[in-house]
Amino acid sequence: MKFSENWLRQHVPTDATRDELAATLTAIGLEVEEVTALGDSLDGVVVAEIVQALPHPDAERLQVCQVETGEGTVQIVCGAPNARVGLKAPLAKVGAVLPGDFRIKPAKLRGVESFGMLCSAKELGTDGDAAGLLELPADATVGQPIADCLGLPDASIEIKLTPNRADCFGVRGIAYDVAAASGSEVAPFEAAPVAATSDATLEVGLQAGAAAPRYCGRVLEGVAADVSTPLWMAERLRRSGIRPVSFLVDVTQYVMIELGQPMHAFDRDLLKGPIGVRPARDGEALKLLDGRDVSVDPSFLVITDADRAVALAGIMGGHDTRVTDATRNVFLEAAHFAPDAIIGRGRKLGLHTDAGHRFERGVDPALPRIAIEHATRLILDIAGGTPGPVVEAALPEHLPSPQPVLLRRARLARLLGMQIADADVERILRALGLGVEVDEAGWRVMPPSRRFDIAIEEDLIEEVVRIHGYDAVPTTLPAGAARLVAPGEGRVDVPSLRRQIAARGYLEAINFAFVDADLLEAWGLQAGGVPLANPLSADLGVMRTSLLPGLVAALGRNAARQQARVRLFELGKVFAATDDAPHEIPRIAAVACGTAHAEQWGQGERALGFHDIKGDLESLAALSGAALEFRPSRPAWAHPGRSADVYRDGVQLGWIGQLHPRLQQALELDVDVLAFELDLAPLAERALPRAGTLSRYPSVRRDLAFVVAEDLPWATVSHAVREAAGPSLRDLVLFDRYQGKGVETGFKSLAMGLILQDESRTLEDRDVDAIVAGVTALLQERHGAVIRG
Repeated sequence: MKFSENWLRQHVPTDATRDELAATLTAIGLEVEEVTALGDSLDGVVVAEIVQALPHPDAERLQVCQVETGEGTVQIVCGAPNARVGLKAPLAKVGAVLPGDFRIKPAKLRGVESFGMLCSAKELGTDGDAAGLLELPADATVGQPIADCLGLPDASIEIKLTPNRADCFGVRGIAYDVAAASGSEVAPFEAAPVAATSDATLEVGLQAGAAAPRYCGRVLEGVAADVSTPLWMAERLRRSGIRPVSFLVDVTQYVMIELGQPMHAFDRDLLKGPIGVRPARDGEALKLLDGRDVSVDPSFLVITDADRAVALAGIMGGHDTRVTDATRNVFLEAAHFAPDAIIGRGRKLGLHTDAGHRFERGVDPALPRIAIEHATRLILDIAGGTPGPVVEAALPEHLPSPQPVLLRRARLARLLGMQIADADVERILRALGLGVEVDEAGWRVMPPSRRFDIAIEEDLIEEVVRIHGYDAVPTTLPAGAARLVAPGEGRVDVPSLRRQIAARGYLEAINFAFVDADLLEAWGLQAGGVPLANPLSADLGVMRTSLLPGLVAALGRNAARQQARVRLFELGKVFAATDDAPHEIPRIAAVACGTAHAEQWGQGERALGFHDIKGDLESLAALSGAALEFRPSRPAWAHPGRSADVYRDGVQLGWIGQLHPRLQQALELDVDVLAFELDLAPLAERALPRAGTLSRYPSVRRDLAFVVAEDLPWATVSHAVREAAGPSLRDLVLFDRYQGKGVETGFKSLAMGLILQDESRTLEDRDVDAIVAGVTALLQERHGAVIRG
């Protein structure tokens, strides 16, 4: 927010110096980013009038001007293209010193003497982009110091606002804070209703529900729109970072900067009526003020004329109904739009407007009528015209309604660690424009409609302490004994997991929790995604549902920069949409590509394989004593023959394997990528050690060889064997895999050892035979396995 220092002082008279004012603003939370001094040293610069302008005898682009200074006529050689007889402009007399320590001396230009310099706004230091002489009003007094004419000295102050202080997007809102902090009072401001002197109206209506609960409009007839914007108004706009355009546009901008309420002016003669506000239709098109054609969707609100979209509500007006210097009849509008209805809409179209910036953060719902009255008075005083009545459409049930908030004296003292006198608390709250009623426990405070950021007691405490002064809060150590709790042994802590995987050669990566929706769609992970209402950018619009897309993207960036062997891991949260609120799930993931081992002389080069990354995962599981089980997996992003779902105690933890070649191609990856991702909580659970008796009875081993289909994974076979063998199975070892002579093509032989043992007795042959028979029968029934002869 940028504004003129003098404009602020008009709303809040104060004796504070410029530096003190800037320090005060920063101290109360309105951080001053820049102060640009304007016209601090313009002694010797006066209003002058060109009474004669003749061509220079030896230079085509120069003119020899006779200039009236109020103390006589002087000769000035001037090259400005707008220099002409009758023009009033600033004149720096001989001896004046302009900004940049530029001293004015008598000079000869191409042989013609010049005694002074006619100035542009740039040379006066009031507008860095100005070209040509600064044209002053025709009624400016010749000989008057230019500082008096331009309201100088002044300063352009730019402050950085936090999102909750939308009320300070107007000079009037800032004035309340300055008044409270400086002990002064805000100057009275009343936009007195302007009586209608004609019956000219346009019907207005609302069809957007809570998104647009108030809309005010007024018709002004016979306005001289081609009048020049008054110098005082134009200068205030320039010092607020807005370049004057035309009178009617400048008035709406002026009211917006002063009060914080965006406005728009339509050419009444280009409207049919009625005027309405409704959601846009899918694919609806309109041309904006900046000349661009846009197509919108139902997430946008549009202002309509007889159901024809003529403006983007809360963002920008339309080109076809804009006001020009030829406009004579005007329709002024001011409305209240809910922030949720405007947030992010401009960014969808690549737009950022002052109106959208304010509506996204919230505008006082009581301002539209006040702004209409204020703008009406300015237009009538400067450009004349006949006003019709103000027409308002409102949905009271959707308008924000301030609620009283109780501020307890004891709570204030406890949080701040200090006592603030009741009188000081009441003065601060009242100076901020809040209604205060003394209560037995403290104060019952009614926020004004512009302070919709005040909703709970802590908001009031913040208001009191920032105005009282954070530097006045004593520095004290907290009292009381801290209760130390030893970490539980039932879970592996995150630092241990981090150290373990780092020891396996992985580097930790930290990615944004926001990702591109198109990236999730490429992975087939868009289901359950949580879209952001106000994303930082289009490629950060959805909360991630997996860690892998971000990690693989980071791996790809490294691989594209000649890093042949990349290993990355991440510990973070993913998000899933639920009925109540997004659900956060902590996870651990890793990605790898390249060779299995770093380059060395003692071992040959070998490409990274599934079992390498499986070993890395099992080393993590070993920290918690988890026995992982791997079952065939077919997610969309996974290689169909080189991936598996990971289970622990029958509960799926996640996935491990190689990315599908089709996905790697879509992601423009030239390397094979192996990865895993698991839920962190079940992986980190660790059973507490418990003493137990060892069986006194001998174990029995039986070796079996089964012929099974070639594509049947060992994990599936192992699961069936353990199920059939029951609690007597102590261990299962796969000691041979054979394909060749004696085994039919398309099949393989798996030789395994079953180690059997009982806690209470020695297993007899019939017990072992029964177990072997059960295993054989189950494998044959489920998987067609046969004992190899």
